[in-house]
Amino acid sequence: MMDRVDGIEERVAHLQRAVDDLSDVVTAQRREIDRLTRLVGLLVEREAEREAGPGEAPATDVRPPHW
Repeated sequence: MMDRVDGIEERVAHLQRAVDDLSDVVTAQRREIDRLTRLVGLLVEREAEREAGPGEAPATDVRPPHW
């Protein structure tokens, strides 16, 4: 009976470690997603300002000089 309890406790300890490891991974991914979301927002704002600002828009029907 004690061996069975010891085995169960060992399995629970391994499962708890796996859950903790997965939690760390999810936390790191959440931070990375938040960082990337902020960067995309900044890029969208920058592009909107560039499009709305005065200046010459690049011609879409002109070939680049290296062609």
